[in-house]
Amino acid sequence: MGNSFGDRFRVTTYGESHGPAVGAVIDGCPAGVAIDMDFVQLQLGRRRFGAPRQEEDVVEWLSGLENGITLGTPLAFHIRNKDARPEDYAHLAHLFRPGHADYTYYMKYGHQPTGGGRASARETAVRVVAGAIARQLMPEVGINTEAEPTLSVTEENDTYGGIVKCRVTGVPAGIGEPIFGKLNAQLAAAMMSIPSAIGFEMGTGFAATRMKGSEYADKWNGLSPHPLTQTNHCGGIQGGISNGMPVEFRVAFHPVVSTPQPVECLHEDGHLQTVGIGGRHDRYHIDRAAVVVEAMTALCLINYML
Repeated sequence: MGNSFGDRFRVTTYGESHGPAVGAVIDGCPAGVAIDMDFVQLQLGRRRFGAPRQEEDVVEWLSGLENGITLGTPLAFHIRNKDARPEDYAHLAHLFRPGHADYTYYMKYGHQPTGGGRASARETAVRVVAGAIARQLMPEVGINTEAEPTLSVTEENDTYGGIVKCRVTGVPAGIGEPIFGKLNAQLAAAMMSIPSAIGFEMGTGFAATRMKGSEYADKWNGLSPHPLTQTNHCGGIQGGISNGMPVEFRVAFHPVVSTPQPVECLHEDGHLQTVGIGGRHDRYHIDRAAVVVEAMTALCLINYML
């Protein structure tokens, strides 16, 4: 269950960071849709830009398409890992790196995945492909992101995080479900599934706790041609359902936890050991995280809009 997202437009991902490939099966895509493959590759290029790991990220379609047109059957694809180097992580085989999922995966599955396995950001490449498909099913919706790095970290020999701001236009009023199916709750779940995500807020977010009720409530601005509000403190969602205003939220990402300097790891037998992490890791990943935020936003919305 933890490998699938959505129900009407259901995406199930597979593959590990240093395995032969990562991929996904998409169930629920309507038939007769012409897929712009250049757009799909463009989004993958945005995710890949500046990455230390040099992958070609060419999508190989296995089912669900004929001459670029969807058949209505499951879409299956994979992206081969051509620049995987599992040998770079051989010295970490019995060590739990601080800040990583090594220990928690070990406790759940009884083994530690090489290079993070499915906890690695490598898995997000297939989300970007699925998100690019979803975006083409709802061309009236515009998804724009702005990456804001955390500039307080200035040391060259360290890493840092930041915030991705997302603004979605073209979402009609009435999208979402009450109670447990709230659009904002599903967006939060989608965003917090992205590696390194550590916080989520809608509209004014936590700053709303410092406002008065009379300040926070979004006042009506009349019909033009649909009801709009003077402000958008709620982020375009009320009662879990879109109100026609732009959907606005922010996602916080913690610093990359694979740092250039040696770190103290915990060995399986309980002793501490200082090692160099090695491998290829980002110093800063917020720009690349932005396209993943867009993809997960599209996957969340298409699940309601189909």
